[in-house]
Amino acid sequence: MAPSPADDRRRAGLRRMRLVALSLLLLAAVVFLATLRLDDSGVWGYVNTGAEAAMVGALADWFAVTALFRHPLGLPVPHTAIIPKRKNEIGRNLQEFVTENFLTEEIARERLAAAHVSERIGRWLGVASHRHRVLTEVVRVARAGLGRLDEDEVRTLVADFLVPRLVREPVSPIAGALLEGVVEESTHHGLVDLGLEQLHDWLRDNPGTYSEVLTTRAPWWTPPWLDERVIGWTYEQVLTWLREIRRDPRHPARLALDDLLRTLAHDLQHDPSVMERAESLKERLLTHPQAAETAVGLWRSFRAALETAMDDRDSYFHRRGDELLEHLGEHLVHDPEWSEMLEARLGEAVSFVVNTYGNELAEVISVTVERWDGREAAERIELHVGRDLQFIRINGTVVGALAGLGIHAVGQLLA
Repeated sequence: MAPSPADDRRRAGLRRMRLVALSLLLLAAVVFLATLRLDDSGVWGYVNTGAEAAMVGALADWFAVTALFRHPLGLPVPHTAIIPKRKNEIGRNLQEFVTENFLTEEIARERLAAAHVSERIGRWLGVASHRHRVLTEVVRVARAGLGRLDEDEVRTLVADFLVPRLVREPVSPIAGALLEGVVEESTHHGLVDLGLEQLHDWLRDNPGTYSEVLTTRAPWWTPPWLDERVIGWTYEQVLTWLREIRRDPRHPARLALDDLLRTLAHDLQHDPSVMERAESLKERLLTHPQAAETAVGLWRSFRAALETAMDDRDSYFHRRGDELLEHLGEHLVHDPEWSEMLEARLGEAVSFVVNTYGNELAEVISVTVERWDGREAAERIELHVGRDLQFIRINGTVVGALAGLGIHAVGQLLA
């Protein structure tokens, strides 16, 4: 148990309260001795009896408080020095108390709901400096991870682990199931739209290239003017056809592509001949001598591009990251569906941790307490709570005096 900077302040406060409690005891003793030989039938009798009872209360509570941490006056009185002797049992009892009353699913979910985590995260992300801090930490962690992977490790990972494993594992059923899900969810439509848009724009901006390519394929015996008219007509037809496909979600070409992908997905899962050809193609690609070098080259390019983007605060990486974080923050604050979804996921995670690892987490208490030295543990605990325990001595002195006054009053009435 390492001392903390606040220990000096706690130690001074403990000494001060001990002095106050001891001063009250000494004051009661002085008053008792001063009034011992005075007439006890009048007021001085009350004063003397009250002082005597105050000393008894002060001494009793001093013994009780001291017995928690050590043997009073060094005497091995039974049931004293409780903390040093029974610290292990106290640690186990504290562990059970925390497990049964704090690490429960109901309490964890209640505290999580009261914290409004999603709203607080959203408002925190609404501040530009906070988003900048998140991106800075992401970049720092990413650079540390990239720095720990060199090309030799990537080459070894690909050649000795990934490639042999992928060669052995059949991928056609997985690829077919994935493709089937993509087609059923129409996930590929966005990619098709992007491809059509790019192809249309390229053709529109490069009619000369289109004409040059087709001119080289025209028969030698056709006159140039005919070639130009045919090529111009086909050029307009292709542009028109691409525009129609882009505008019509139910265009026959789109439906045909969906049917083709759906058939391919089915065959990859159920047609032995297609599955065999897919596996053969996979094996030829993976076992090619340049497969590992190609993977390393791709990794090298990816890492260089990513590091360049991370170093440039004006890059797309940072701009897009900031936009995504801001968008996330707005949704968490203003969109109840997003907020409820995050709160539900956090609740499930907290419940899983508490139900699965609650006992192990609370066990840290008993294990830590068992490692403590008994005397040192008592000293440290007294340093933290001893100041407040001195009020027991003070209260014992005051209550003892009042009790003595009451008892003396009853005795006087009954005399």
